[in-house]
Amino acid sequence: MSAKVLALSGGIGGAKLCLGLSQIVDPADLLIVTNPGDDFEHLGLTICPDLDTVIYTLAGLANPATGWGRRDETSTFMKVLKQLGGPDWFQLGDGDLALHVDRTRRLRAGEPLSAIMADVAHRFGVQPRVLPATDDPVRTRLHTDAGWLEFQDWFVGRRCAPAVRDLVFAGADTARAQPEFLKALTDPTLQAVVICPSNPFISIEPILAIPGVRAALRACAAPVIAVSPIIGGRAVKGPTAKMMAELGMDISAAAVADRYADLIDIFVLDNVDAELALSLPMRAVTAPTLMHTLDDKIALARATLAAAGIP
Repeated sequence: MSAKVLALSGGIGGAKLCLGLSQIVDPADLLIVTNPGDDFEHLGLTICPDLDTVIYTLAGLANPATGWGRRDETSTFMKVLKQLGGPDWFQLGDGDLALHVDRTRRLRAGEPLSAIMADVAHRFGVQPRVLPATDDPVRTRLHTDAGWLEFQDWFVGRRCAPAVRDLVFAGADTARAQPEFLKALTDPTLQAVVICPSNPFISIEPILAIPGVRAALRACAAPVIAVSPIIGGRAVKGPTAKMMAELGMDISAAAVADRYADLIDIFVLDNVDAELALSLPMRAVTAPTLMHTLDDKIALARATLAAAGIP
């Protein structure tokens, strides 16, 4: 199957734009590729936070208060786990737990992650195709003031407190990109690649670290468009701004554009950052990028695709 729009997404912010895109792009024409770097093993289970967040969001199952996990979730499992003295630092709702258990069961039986999650998406009524960037394990690790930390230990366990000095994506150098992902990038019918407003370091760069992905994006004939996760010098959610400061970067949309400069053709800035547009090394367009409502998500999706010449 061919895709006319390919989106690269992390978790909450990326999932919001993916939902907007899903409302205006024929499901058969939309392919969403998600970040594998947040994945980890916990309590013997394989957990895929960004992949799951995108699927829950598109299925209308996401918790509206947090953006992650399931709506109307219960927590009996976590209460009993805590009572037993088990590790309760990573919250797993009862319904969410069922997905982790079944995914792990199927992985151990030899099914690839992409096939499992395509089936899960179908069962949840998700029509666009949603793929992990690779079926191979890629794990983000951070060099911090507290030493080397696994991503979820830093992000959830330590609430992003230790300052980040460097990142590596363990396993990325030997990982194989999803064949459908790479095929889409060379498909002559592809009309746009959208890099969603996700954290560049921990949501998008694990995808870019997989061999062949950067080269395929550079060679892609369709316009590559990135949407800024920074608005007016602040991150909408998550540790993006904190990480930029700790890595010695300006906290600005322009710094994100520079990070992507060798890959993208168009950068979407929020209207409040319009004055930066003329200083960027690529074409820039402005739009309201803060997404609170479904209408906000659809409007940003329309503006993004319009920048690529898609009505």
